[in-house]
Amino acid sequence: MFVREKTARGHRYLYLVESVREGGRVRQRIVRALGRKDVLLASGELDRLVASLARHAERSLVLSEMAAGRIACTRIGAPLLFGRLWERLGIAEVLGGLLRGRGFEFAVERAVFVAVLHRLMVSGSDRACEKWMADYAIPGADGLQLHHFYRAMAWLGEELAPDGDADRPEAPAPRCVKDRIEERLFAHRRDLFTDLAVVFMDTTTLSFQGAGGESLGARGHSKDHRPDLNQMVLAVVIDGEGRPICTEMLPGNTADVTVLLPVVDRLRTRFQVGRICVVADRGMISAATIEALEERRLEYILGVRERSSALVRKVVLADKRPFTPLLVERARGETQLFVKEVALDGQRYVVCRNEAEAEKDRADRQAIVAGLEKQLARGDKALIGNSAYRRYLRRAAPNGRADARAFEIDPGKLADEARYDGIFVLRTNARLTPLQAVLRYRDLLQVEDLFRRAKSVLRTRPIYHSADAAIRGHVFCSFLALVLQKELTDRCRAAGLTPEWADLIRDLDRLQEATIEQDGKRVVTRTAVAGEIGRVFQAVGVALPPNQRPAD
Repeated sequence: MFVREKTARGHRYLYLVESVREGGRVRQRIVRALGRKDVLLASGELDRLVASLARHAERSLVLSEMAAGRIACTRIGAPLLFGRLWERLGIAEVLGGLLRGRGFEFAVERAVFVAVLHRLMVSGSDRACEKWMADYAIPGADGLQLHHFYRAMAWLGEELAPDGDADRPEAPAPRCVKDRIEERLFAHRRDLFTDLAVVFMDTTTLSFQGAGGESLGARGHSKDHRPDLNQMVLAVVIDGEGRPICTEMLPGNTADVTVLLPVVDRLRTRFQVGRICVVADRGMISAATIEALEERRLEYILGVRERSSALVRKVVLADKRPFTPLLVERARGETQLFVKEVALDGQRYVVCRNEAEAEKDRADRQAIVAGLEKQLARGDKALIGNSAYRRYLRRAAPNGRADARAFEIDPGKLADEARYDGIFVLRTNARLTPLQAVLRYRDLLQVEDLFRRAKSVLRTRPIYHSADAAIRGHVFCSFLALVLQKELTDRCRAAGLTPEWADLIRDLDRLQEATIEQDGKRVVTRTAVAGEIGRVFQAVGVALPPNQRPAD
């Protein structure tokens, strides 16, 4: 029911109206005429009616005041949801075990949780975390200050005493507290996947604002496109299900080709795994790396440089055997692949052509050539320094004309480039079919997606800390945030949910509660659930607090 206003004979009247369905149509029916609006206002009858109704709609009025910002509220959605995942993954238990006997004078585990929650919700530097948490109802976080977060970061990255094989001189990085946390978390959930049979590994760079620690900060090839800043190299390893397993943090001038073997050796020692299949991109591979993997009797699926490897370019891609067409069901629809295997001197190669990628490569090249023709019309100087253009040019034959060009488009180079449209080549010794090898390698995209989320959604970069230990702790908090995000995604998918991350974060922040005092009693009231939050909470197994309850 609602109040409706009508004008008749120059006066405005108020009516109490309800909507009813008659004959398949909705009509409005007057329940009672309340009277002329000016008379009701002058006599105070309207105010008394509203006050009388308000006594039976206290919660609605409170929620209205909360929405308008006139009642102080605290956000409860994110601490409830991610707090439950934090407990179920065993992170609180692992941290508590490692902290036992350390004698810290503040709740270190709570400081780490708050820092991780901050990365998930709004991200940014640890400097903003102290002020941000004041708006959230985070159990056990009272009294935490900025220096507590810095000390917690330093503890996570604190170096440990030498601990056997994992600390051999060739180990990629010193052993730290965060390594023990990774190992214990792996052991806590190991029964869920029994064995670490397949691992995906890739690297990225994270830039610093400042020197970047005692050893981690260095200049090198920047994947952040910030060659002006010191940086570190971050290697991430995930399992076959896409779960983050561990990280390795290296100085910023470490070459990718030198990272794979030390990390794999340390991986086998840290997690007590035997048979393992390493999946890595072409940037991490060299002939020495492949030879060392075979000496260790490790299986691998490795990307190959199609253009720079003469063997691949002249022999593997020139193989005349036909491709086998395969239609692959993926999460985003079907993908048409053409796959074949080429064996050379005991080496096994898998060549794959992706029709969708081939079309994209062809369109991109046509766009570049169209732009190149425009630039040639303006003069050769416009081409200086443009690597995208140079690859398709050749020197023009002199013809004595004053307006002759020094360069022209080379049709041969265009035809040669077309050979690689949609093509990628793998080298493997794994006991897998060509299709299985291709699908495993395509799963390496999970690591690339992990890096995109870590750097854009969680904003791991840039880093302001100036000590190695604090830097390692800062990055590890982003790693823990990704672990929680992956667990939430898996549970939602199992429940048939695919919420957008930005929408989920916004709806979690809308779940708030406030404490009010009325008639001598203190009552806690929460806002209504928005979006898919209710179903997400069910998927994780979190019970929402009641709409209204007595204050503690």
